[in-house]
Amino acid sequence: MVRTSSLTPRSKFFIRKHRKWPVSPYNTKWHKLFNQHQALQTLKQTPPLLNPPQTLLSSLLHSFNTFNCDPTPQAYNFVLKTLTRTSQFAQIPSVLDRLESVEKFHPPESIFSNLIRFYGTANRIGNAIDVFYRIPKFRCDPSAVSLNSLLYVLCGSSEGLKMVPQILMKSRAMGIRLEESSFRILITALCGMGKVGYAIEIMKCMISNGYDLDVKICSLVLASLCEQKGLGGLEVVGFVEEMKNKVGFCPGMMDYSNVIRFLVKQGKGLDALGVLGKMKVEGMKPDIVCYTMVLYGVIENGDYKNADKVFDELLVLGLVPDVYTYNVYINGLCKQNNVEAGIKMINCMKELGCKPNLITYNLLLKALCKKGELSRVRELVSEMSLNGVGVNLQTHRIMLDGLFCNGDVDEACVFMEEMLDKFLCGRCSAYDDVIYGLCQRGLISKAMDLLQKMVDKNVVPEARAWEAVLLSSGTGPCLVETTWTSLVKPIGAD
Repeated sequence: MVRTSSLTPRSKFFIRKHRKWPVSPYNTKWHKLFNQHQALQTLKQTPPLLNPPQTLLSSLLHSFNTFNCDPTPQAYNFVLKTLTRTSQFAQIPSVLDRLESVEKFHPPESIFSNLIRFYGTANRIGNAIDVFYRIPKFRCDPSAVSLNSLLYVLCGSSEGLKMVPQILMKSRAMGIRLEESSFRILITALCGMGKVGYAIEIMKCMISNGYDLDVKICSLVLASLCEQKGLGGLEVVGFVEEMKNKVGFCPGMMDYSNVIRFLVKQGKGLDALGVLGKMKVEGMKPDIVCYTMVLYGVIENGDYKNADKVFDELLVLGLVPDVYTYNVYINGLCKQNNVEAGIKMINCMKELGCKPNLITYNLLLKALCKKGELSRVRELVSEMSLNGVGVNLQTHRIMLDGLFCNGDVDEACVFMEEMLDKFLCGRCSAYDDVIYGLCQRGLISKAMDLLQKMVDKNVVPEARAWEAVLLSSGTGPCLVETTWTSLVKPIGAD
């Protein structure tokens, strides 16, 4: 026992005031924190995978008992993270039970939100919901943080999405207030599943409750709306105007591109042209993608006068057309039977450093074949070869149709044989057209040779070709029947 005379005046004053001795330096707060830190470090050195009956919970208790201190929220957080990372599902309930019934501290909500997300990743939606409902029992006040974690899990599947209304009702009873982030999760999930109508209704709820809609939410809903089938252009444009008036939504370049693409797909080229004009009125300079889509839309509508205006306008604005833009414009020229202008455009493309591609040449070849200018077709094919543009099956089909339709049967047959040797295709309508045409001209022997070669190359003739040969063969149907039998004969049959 310490003698009174050895005490300092400050110690004597403490005793007179509190009637007890000062706290031992070994029981101060810093010593307690030190012990807890040491216990946690000891726990972290425990191997992550433990063999029964030893568990990570028992290791936690042993570590903190060794240092004569109580477990901390950080220790439980470490234990749960380790169990989730190593997928030791069986040990999680015992940890949660002790955390609920034995410990007295208030654990942070992040422990449970992380656990909910983990259960969702492991496709244990029931466990995730149970953890969410138990949060108040852990002396923790749930908020939108844990709710958002659960919504994120539920919105990952159509089955989970059906549980959302019940969870929202329960969260309201738990005193959780939906935040803007919660609505964003729901809207994103609904748009991803194509349920844009429900997403728009949630947006309206946000507006009525005084929440601000950011640009990302509006853009997401608009993009999803433009992907829906069965909608009219007025509904999409009306949604944009409604968002402008209600929440001050300012569409960006991508938003207008989505609207224009939707209108063009609907065959409303003039409406797309109107959206392009609205962009310019709002001070936005449309990019080459927008102009290319509008150009395609007005050409598909047969409005070539506006097509020329759109093409001239993009050049005046200083936009550089790419190969897609040129292809669309050349297609419009070909539809007007102005193939020469289309061929001149190739030279313009080269001067501007834009290399024509296979689609460019196929468009011109098809137009030339339609006009019967086979000599120009051959010249253009030679030019393709010089420019390093290889032909494909589509090119051969175009030339085959052109040659045969213009009466050059011999060269058409040569072309057909080249196609059969170069390209592998199960069916080709152009082949059947040649067989049918040969039969119409009485060239049955040539038709039979090509038909046999088709069968040898595993190309399946259509009924039209077989019918033409059978009707035109006269006394020779046996060869056709033999060929047909060999084609449909089961593999391995005698």
